[in-house]
Amino acid sequence: MDAIGEVTHALPDRLLASFRLLVETSSDSNPVDAVIFVGLSLMLGIACRHVLSGTRVPYTVALLIIGIAFGSLEYGSNHKLGKLGDGIRLWAEIDGDLLLAVFLPALLFESAFSMEVHQIKRCMAQMILLAGPGVLISTFCLGLALKLTFPYDWSWKTSLLLGGLLNATDPVAVVALFKELGASKKLSTIIEGESLMNDGIAIVVYQLFYKMVLGQSFTWATIIEFMAKVSLGAVGIGIAFGIASVLWLGFIFNDTVIEIALTLAVSYVAYFTAQLGIDVSGVLAVITLGMFYAAYAKTASKGGSQQCLHHFWGMVAYIANTLIFILSGVVIAKGVLVDSKTFVNHGYSWGYLVLLYVFVQASRCIVVGVLFPFLQYFGYGLDLKETAILIWSGLRGVVALALSLSFKNSSVSLTTINSETRSLFVFFTGGIVFLTLIINGSTTPFILHFLGMDKLSATKRRILDHTKYKMLKELEAFEDLGDDEELGPADWSTVKRNIANLNTLEEGNLDPHSASENEGNLDPTNLKYIRIRLLNVVQAAYRRMLDEGRITQATAKILMQSVDEAIDVASHEPLCDWKGLKAIVNFPNYYKFLQTRMFPQKLVTYFTVKRRESACYICAAFLRAHRIAQRQLHDFLGDSSITSIVINESVAEGEGARKFLEDGRQKFPEVLQVVKTRQVTYSVLNHLIDYVQNLEKDGLLEETEMLHLHDAVQTDLKRLSRNPCSVHSFLGALP
Repeated sequence: MDAIGEVTHALPDRLLASFRLLVETSSDSNPVDAVIFVGLSLMLGIACRHVLSGTRVPYTVALLIIGIAFGSLEYGSNHKLGKLGDGIRLWAEIDGDLLLAVFLPALLFESAFSMEVHQIKRCMAQMILLAGPGVLISTFCLGLALKLTFPYDWSWKTSLLLGGLLNATDPVAVVALFKELGASKKLSTIIEGESLMNDGIAIVVYQLFYKMVLGQSFTWATIIEFMAKVSLGAVGIGIAFGIASVLWLGFIFNDTVIEIALTLAVSYVAYFTAQLGIDVSGVLAVITLGMFYAAYAKTASKGGSQQCLHHFWGMVAYIANTLIFILSGVVIAKGVLVDSKTFVNHGYSWGYLVLLYVFVQASRCIVVGVLFPFLQYFGYGLDLKETAILIWSGLRGVVALALSLSFKNSSVSLTTINSETRSLFVFFTGGIVFLTLIINGSTTPFILHFLGMDKLSATKRRILDHTKYKMLKELEAFEDLGDDEELGPADWSTVKRNIANLNTLEEGNLDPHSASENEGNLDPTNLKYIRIRLLNVVQAAYRRMLDEGRITQATAKILMQSVDEAIDVASHEPLCDWKGLKAIVNFPNYYKFLQTRMFPQKLVTYFTVKRRESACYICAAFLRAHRIAQRQLHDFLGDSSITSIVINESVAEGEGARKFLEDGRQKFPEVLQVVKTRQVTYSVLNHLIDYVQNLEKDGLLEETEMLHLHDAVQTDLKRLSRNPCSVHSFLGALP
């Protein structure tokens, strides 16, 4: 015990000694010191996110301020930060191109991959408008303002270069902000997609004017050729890598580690191939790759693997965001303090920084104002409130800062750009990053609140109230747990009292469906939300069927797309997710011609059987998913009028699928038999996997024994996945 006490008393002294060692001044920096900065940054990031989790202040803003504080202490005071300061200096000296290469591929891929494909398709026109013509308009507006109002005697090319650089609205900052705020899917998709594409186009525009500053001459034809090559070439690289890696994923079966490693590796390889190998935009290549994965690879990973994949990329994004924002603050502080002589000579630079911030916001207003008629027409459209948020969300971040650092540290001799101008580029860019994150980033939550865009609708509030009511009813099922033979009875009144969030509801015993229909139960908005609830359950059922092997990846994509299309029109049309499937299930008219006696029937059956098999999968999955959704919706919402309307719509939707399967039992029973055989085989194999894993958890099997049996069953699953039961094996029995 004495020894333990001595160790316990010694621990604070050791921690204090370690801290002193961390901050004591060192004469020689060590590359290992860079790790100290990473570790401390992550700890501070965790602390900020934890402390600010219940507030409206984005934690990224706090990280930027911490970074500025670190940079100010290291570069602007006599009290250096010792080894931590050495680590800060190592990171602050990072080349701009290296900064982009280290962080951007993973961040851009995660943002693009996490977007919903259907939302991307609907909002694509709006994204392209904002990221294409929008960037060009804003570049010329800022270039014109810089040339006419700033006293630095910059040429048109130099002014446009800074204007293009400042147009890189950072997807890292915008995405991090909107994920925290939980903005509507439509608005989040438009802003996130525009930020991603804007980032790539802005870098292309920057590269164009950078080449002009170097002395290269461009005509309108060569400008168009350059931008087309850099942009379209990057899109081609992203698609090529996407196709190759998705095909590779098809040969990987239930190996989560390899699937995750492949997605990480391909994002970096695509970036470097595009940026360094072919001299096109690496940013656009990675964005295209991420969107390709969102469209074609989300169903390639099953259940647990897909969940692990998203958790991994979420963690990567969080770590990168934390390091980037703290590092951005350090770089901003360094740019101001190290190059202070520049601001002594130009003391009015601080005033012009504020003026530049006004110009940046004004250019954003001009862009959105000019494009507003088109933004309102395409996709989901935009109202005035969403337009206001779109204007205010033009945050700048690490992309613009990295470009300015790359420009400042460029080894190319720029005869028209002196060192003072390069320092001013970093100063103005860092200042705009700081002001947009601090002002726009911090006030966006309050603007959303002021415009009422963060409030729950009356229908959603009723859903929440009803959910709480169901939670209260669920407590009754747990009363049997209040007594057991080992510990005896529990104090059930104390149990209920500790569930504080249901106490007020318990007193009122609120059931939203006890309200009369005259109070709004049949309101069109309510009907829309109940339809969407049912369709969400249908889509979740499709995902489970994919995991269970009841449907293939191709079938799952078709079914999920039909749900997305039905959700879009749920406000003004009854359930219509069968509409998009009808053309796929029903055979075209020319199939009837093939079934005449002019063609050998076995040959016709051979070429039509695959379509019949796919149609059977679709119809069976459709009916099963809707049956599950009808039952769950009824159990959740009860026998209200609005529930009955939506359930009846769901039943009516299934008539077409039901009729197809009934006809199939008479005309091609072998196809249905093979489909069912394949489903049962998958179910049996998955059940066996669960069985041996449970035996290992219960201690009846050792881990090595469980793994041996698990691998054997996995081999059968892999064989079935690559060589599924085929209807063609039954052709000999077909008439």
